[in-house]
Amino acid sequence: MDALAANLLTVADWITAHITMWVLIATGLFLTVITRAVQVRHLPDMFRQVVGSRSGAEGGISSFQAFAISLAARVGVGNVFGVAAALLMGGPGAIFWMWVVALVGMATAFFEATLAQVFKVRAADGTFRGGPAFYMAGGMRSKALGGTFAVITVLTCGLVITSVQSNAFAGTLVEAFGSGESALPGFGGITATQLVLAALTFVLTAVVVFGGIRSVARVTEWMAPIMALVYVVLVFFICLTNLGSFFDVIGQIVRGAFAPQPILGGLGGGIMAAVVNGTKRGLFSNEAGQGTAPNAAATATVTHPVQQGFIQSLGVFIDTIVVCTATAFVILIAGPETWTSDGANPANLTTLAISHELGGWTVAPMAVLIFVLAYSSIIA
Repeated sequence: MDALAANLLTVADWITAHITMWVLIATGLFLTVITRAVQVRHLPDMFRQVVGSRSGAEGGISSFQAFAISLAARVGVGNVFGVAAALLMGGPGAIFWMWVVALVGMATAFFEATLAQVFKVRAADGTFRGGPAFYMAGGMRSKALGGTFAVITVLTCGLVITSVQSNAFAGTLVEAFGSGESALPGFGGITATQLVLAALTFVLTAVVVFGGIRSVARVTEWMAPIMALVYVVLVFFICLTNLGSFFDVIGQIVRGAFAPQPILGGLGGGIMAAVVNGTKRGLFSNEAGQGTAPNAAATATVTHPVQQGFIQSLGVFIDTIVVCTATAFVILIAGPETWTSDGANPANLTTLAISHELGGWTVAPMAVLIFVLAYSSIIA
């Protein structure tokens, strides 16, 4: 089983490094050029659009609710574990390339959300459905391609992405609350804490998901913005109490993006390591071009498709430029004593960094926060 996992990882890394990464970046650059940098010119409009996005749904899903669903899907464990992995394997420079990916990805997100609105259809319950499968079938006149994409999306979102999220928070919570447990007899090495977490996740997810898209929208409408705000405020406080290190961290990120040699002090580095890891983790986190977020964008009731395009583009900005950067800053501020400590890995590095700055009492709250991040991504 371990050998199979290793082989799959090798194949996945090759596809990411040689195909996916370059296709998505090239697409984002192309869309940026032909729109004369829509993500830069209309950034103020994106923020203004969010302000009035809670009204006008007329009984359907509001523009803000659709934005919250996609934000919940974007802002997950990738913003915590993924950024830590990018730093450990690519050095501080990886964060710079995450920023680049996010900026070009904003143009991609704008287009895929706008297309989702153009080709959406009304469902029997009065809400809308749409996404890449719909605009492939309607815009490209290829039902076969749309159907294939739909099947892949269902399998990926229903099994793969949700498994990554649930496995991540389960490991964190077990480490925080279930240490020292022995496996339950007859459960294949599963502990009581893991079993309780699995049951809790199943029940909490079923209660929301079986309620339909309106139920998901109502939960994510308040959960996604609040969890992102709490996390960013926590990191902002750490940055505020370490102002002397703030500009040094920015310097590390910029220098690391173009450094010819690996960075010393426990973090990886080198130009290619920074580019590959920053790009890969950035794409996984903000989902621009993956075709998942447009499904949420299509559910919104708006007067013009571009309205939702603006809002979904802003989601990429919030996910990477704000939340991922917050994680990177707190890890880099914590310093090499955290990166090189025994047992430091992507799953616990952010928690170690925060506890280093604020104290050991933060371990339990961080475990709960990671649970909320993962849970919101699962239902979204």
